[in-house]
Amino acid sequence: MTQKLDLMDIQGNVVRAYGRFNFPVARYLFLNVIAQAQGRKFITALLPQITSSANWGAGPDEVPKPAVTTNIAFTYEGLKALGLPGASLIGFQPEFMMGMKARKDILGDDGPSAPEHWDAIWQGDQVHIFISLNAQDQAHLEKSYQQLLVLIANHPDSVMVLEGHRGDAAVDDLPYQDASVLRTADDKPTSKEHFGYTDGIGDPVFEGLPCPPASVNGRGKQTDAGWLPLATGEFILGHLDEAKEYPAAPSPVSFARNGSFLVYRKLHQNVGKFNELLDKEAKTYPGGRELLAAKFIGRWRDNGAPLASTPDQKSKNAWDIIFNKAENPEKDNMLSNFTFDDDREGAKCPFSSHLRRINPRASMELDKDAFDTPGALSNRRRILRRGLPYGIAKDQTKNDGNHGIIMMMINVDINRQFEFIQQQWINYGNDFGAGNDKEIILGNHNDVNPSKAVIQVDPDSDQPPYFVQNIPRLVETRGGDYFFIPGITALRLIAKGLVDPT
Repeated sequence: MTQKLDLMDIQGNVVRAYGRFNFPVARYLFLNVIAQAQGRKFITALLPQITSSANWGAGPDEVPKPAVTTNIAFTYEGLKALGLPGASLIGFQPEFMMGMKARKDILGDDGPSAPEHWDAIWQGDQVHIFISLNAQDQAHLEKSYQQLLVLIANHPDSVMVLEGHRGDAAVDDLPYQDASVLRTADDKPTSKEHFGYTDGIGDPVFEGLPCPPASVNGRGKQTDAGWLPLATGEFILGHLDEAKEYPAAPSPVSFARNGSFLVYRKLHQNVGKFNELLDKEAKTYPGGRELLAAKFIGRWRDNGAPLASTPDQKSKNAWDIIFNKAENPEKDNMLSNFTFDDDREGAKCPFSSHLRRINPRASMELDKDAFDTPGALSNRRRILRRGLPYGIAKDQTKNDGNHGIIMMMINVDINRQFEFIQQQWINYGNDFGAGNDKEIILGNHNDVNPSKAVIQVDPDSDQPPYFVQNIPRLVETRGGDYFFIPGITALRLIAKGLVDPT
């Protein structure tokens, strides 16, 4: 990875998924700008606390690992409220300018996911600023949160914290959204989400990332020469992308460079419906309950073993023996280093599984040998995943309650990356030869036109494919919006009112 990034100028959540670095708890706050000048003064005061992507350590180019990370992002309306010049504002993508609610039809946010059912904080257009606090423990999180409130109080008429997050009492009155890793009965942190799957595997690797070269296997782009890191410009503005072009960005260059866009979505998980579907189908599925659960997502639930490498229980048992003896770098490699080259029929990993839809690797091409970069289509659709679960599903048979996942996606082109995946790959199956079949977990299934999914079998066998019938909506949108994550230089320009597009 020869490209060198200015990590001190890139916000930390762009480069790091904090949960993988022992930051198991988070608090998300959304602010409204009251007055332009005072709002800028608040940003100026907050700037020293903003966490960059600088390496953590004691070296000359490193900084100490913080107990709490602080990052900031802005909606289009927030940038307007802070006085960003019109000539800069007009350079933003239309999707960002419109905001997530206005894109509901593209995203499939209908029925129980429609904006009128979102948390109260998302019902208006008051959200201007997003501040995320990620902490190594709850005590440090609470301390940092209180310090932030003091900072806001010390800048009257600058910004106000918006209430309206739904809590356990089903009342939309909380002034923040908490999130944290799920824990075992004896309070040990896990990498699980509410459906029981191992989460947070296989984040993309791009040029300039400070990580070992071997980490690119299965996480970069699949080429005839092997795995290579993706172009930086797929995730960070001001750098060349996979098309060898600079992604569209607002002016001036100093304002856009090292920034990115963040998609924030609060997703409620219907745990009862998931378990009911799994129990019902497992009665007739010949592979058993856990293999069927793996077919839904593309990975086994216990440790994330990919179906592409472990398509049945026998191969999974052999894989587990090696995996359990391996050190962490080799474990990461085993979890990510695979392709779908020998699974063109979807017999190992179904075309409606989460993994196959979100990152199809090179399997979208009709003929792998026809291109030097067989995964060119999917390489332009990659996203960085951030976020944590929220709430506790106390009763695994019920769907009510306040639990799910805060899903954040980072990309440079909201329409080409996030929205394309959501519309064309999650809620539509034609690119995969699956017609109208939706992705099983995230698809916007409805009762009017019941969804199905096909679990293919080895084409050389005499067994028929298995059909999962009447899939309910397993995940419902509860809110969200599109945000711009400025680089540190851009933050200073915003704070001082010095963004000059001329």
